Amino acid sequence: MEIPLNHDHTGKRKQLSNGMAHLQPYVTVPTTIPSTSTTYGVPDSVLEPIRKPRTDSSANPEKRLDPFQFGSRFLEEGDDIFSHNAWDHVETDEAYKEFADGQFAAQRENPVSDFDKKRFNEAPEKWWNKFYANNTSNFFKNRKWLHQEFPILTALTQTDSPPTLILETGAGAGNTAYPILALNKNPLLKIHACDFSKKAVDVIKNNDAYRSEDSIGEIHSSVWDVASPPNPDTNEPTLPEGIMPGTVDVVIMIFIFSALEPRQWDQCVRNIWHALKPGGVVLFRDYGRGDLAQVRFKKGRWMGENFYVRGDGTRVYFFEEEELRQIWSGESEGQPSESNEAPNLANKIESLSIPDDAASRDDTTDAIPPHSVSRPKFEVVNLGVDRRMLVNRQRRLKMYRCWMQAKFRKPAFSNGEAQNDLPSSSTPSAVEVMATEVAAEHLKAVEITYDQSSSVAQHPAPDET
Repeated sequence: MEIPLNHDHTGKRKQLSNGMAHLQPYVTVPTTIPSTSTTYGVPDSVLEPIRKPRTDSSANPEKRLDPFQFGSRFLEEGDDIFSHNAWDHVETDEAYKEFADGQFAAQRENPVSDFDKKRFNEAPEKWWNKFYANNTSNFFKNRKWLHQEFPILTALTQTDSPPTLILETGAGAGNTAYPILALNKNPLLKIHACDFSKKAVDVIKNNDAYRSEDSIGEIHSSVWDVASPPNPDTNEPTLPEGIMPGTVDVVIMIFIFSALEPRQWDQCVRNIWHALKPGGVVLFRDYGRGDLAQVRFKKGRWMGENFYVRGDGTRVYFFEEEELRQIWSGESEGQPSESNEAPNLANKIESLSIPDDAASRDDTTDAIPPHSVSRPKFEVVNLGVDRRMLVNRQRRLKMYRCWMQAKFRKPAFSNGEAQNDLPSSSTPSAVEVMATEVAAEHLKAVEITYDQSSSVAQHPAPDET
């Protein structure tokens, strides 16, 4: 007997889960497009990202305007939004910003209770242990984009590259460390992958590539909290096992800084400074304010301004560009931000502090030096906002994402360090290789600024106010 087919397609038309239903008008394009009031095939009633003027990209086919590799596909006038899976440097329009601000206001009105705030802050590693016990290595994708976004990794992983020590903080399941190791040709490369979750370190060590004879270079892993308090006997920053002060060439921080409670930021920066060689760099990527992940939070998740707890108990912060610049450049917290949109950093940290009744706890936040203590002053080599629109062409969805990406550099000679403190050799060291790249980036930035100035002079930008 032939079973009759069910022609009810109502279920197939559902475009969002119940948890995302409140965002539907802002990210969904109807399958049936009205014949009136449309812009390049998209109804005006649906929020439209701000488009850039049409350009002749023959001289610059990748449309590059920034030091990072993101930014190769601009949404220009006349482009079909659904012709690609993603668009770079997409600015949201005022309607979407107004909606996001409404979401943030609703989040503030329904914060996490003081009891839960204390619970989530006092033992964050417990929640990450649970996360990796449930998700092992199957949650995050391998970050194959690392060499593209941070070309210095390519320079340091060649056959003739100098000895290089890479310290990855918040290594998770190894989705950064192992892609680097897989492409490495440098027999003198050492990767030390750390996480404050013991479960995460176990996942890394259980990977078949861990100390595999087929791998070129070495990989080690250990439990370490990047915001560990100083040694109580020496008052020196605490570093991972086997890592001596001033020996690390590159520190990788991919979506790890946002997992810290804001009062831990200072200690984290000090620990990174202590580990790096003079001239060493930090490769940084994290969440930016306004990201869809922030906008979608509902009640009972707000821990403080731009600071939230997820449903699994892990924490996340969403940064602003000027805020990161202040933190890593060591600017005084007492000075107002240059951006009218970014609140004073000292006020932000104060608003995010845990309750007074938790101040007696013996944890990492208690050991953080007072904010009056001067911060290390990293050089901000480059700092960019990656605003991207991801597109689901089948479901006709637009998803706005916002990430912060940066490269910070410990000055070559600081705090009385002399040049003869660095090893001398006829072969360039990793620090010297990176210094050459930094100089090239500065030169490229100057050339881009000059090109943009010339272009603006010849072709004034339209009024976007």
